[in-house]
Amino acid sequence: MAGLTSSSIGRKYAMALSAMFLLIFLIMHLSVNLLSVISKDAFNSASEFMGYNPFIQFLMQPVLGFAVIFHFVMGFILEIKNNNSRPIKYGMNNRSSNSTWMSRNMLLSGVVVLAFLGLHMYDFWWHEMDYKYVVGSVRDEARYWPELHAQFGNIGRVIFYVVAFVLLGLHLAHGFQSSFQSIGARHPKYTPMIKALGTWYSILIPAGFILVAVFHYVTQ
Repeated sequence: MAGLTSSSIGRKYAMALSAMFLLIFLIMHLSVNLLSVISKDAFNSASEFMGYNPFIQFLMQPVLGFAVIFHFVMGFILEIKNNNSRPIKYGMNNRSSNSTWMSRNMLLSGVVVLAFLGLHMYDFWWHEMDYKYVVGSVRDEARYWPELHAQFGNIGRVIFYVVAFVLLGLHLAHGFQSSFQSIGARHPKYTPMIKALGTWYSILIPAGFILVAVFHYVTQ
């Protein structure tokens, strides 16, 4: 790991790999959450499996936590090193004409998404740890849907979630393509397809999460 992050290319490669892992996780996480819109029983069963399966709880969950922390820390490091490598600002260079707003503000959107993750962890993960390991409550498969439904009864929380997911979409719009480019997946034949896939991904994934939040609010 030290060798992988000791060079500029290595850091970008590591950043891309962590991003791809998180892209896959978002698909899985959204798939489970969408079940809450379709069927209470299906959502409860899936959540029960995810919440008590040893492989997920004691292997994949720590790996996910490491990937999130690593991705954000590496993003900050890359941003700092990129800024330090350009001590003289190019005043005559119109950056807005050479790059998108999102590509210039990945750190900003990342900080907002990180703040959202803090709230999300408090709403769900911390509660889950308290329920299972602190209070030691009796295992209850039927509790997951009502708990999720109750969290979105507050309009302020729903608005914050929606804003966070919009910014996540903007973050993904640049990050998806950038992660593939960083590992060398850049070719006239395949790049347009990657760009199109990234566009759809950055729209559909946040839209799916927003749908879940809004659905649970309007059905209170």
